[in-house]
Amino acid sequence: MGPLTMTDFAASTAPADVVRRQYLASAAGDLDALRATLAPDVEWTEMAGFPLAGTYRTPDGVTSNVMERLAAEWDGWAAHDDKYVVDGEDVVVLARYTAVNKATTRSIDVRVAHHFVVRGGLIVRFEQFVDTAKVREAMTA
Repeated sequence: MGPLTMTDFAASTAPADVVRRQYLASAAGDLDALRATLAPDVEWTEMAGFPLAGTYRTPDGVTSNVMERLAAEWDGWAAHDDKYVVDGEDVVVLARYTAVNKATTRSIDVRVAHHFVVRGGLIVRFEQFVDTAKVREAMTA
């Protein structure tokens, strides 16, 4: 069996493919495509100490409280998904965030780990692990 075509990838319910589509949608600023990767009852947790700390539910809740706020406060916010570790429905992504804070013009380049749980082709749970001090430092003049 050869590599997935773009059509196969777009339709794949394999956990890593679903998570990758979420990253691609986020990078493109395509919130509709991002919401399409999330279960209706998704539980999305941004780490305590992170500026957007909290748990958000519903695809709209995630995009309005996380992605839209990141876009409002940072230029070029990107999550670079470097390595995937998959165990059944669990997907851990080792990544890094890069961005420039709009208020301070200070940049970040910080390592992060994301834990996703994917069921039925949709992300049902997300948890972020990041050096929150580095992010907050970039937000302080």
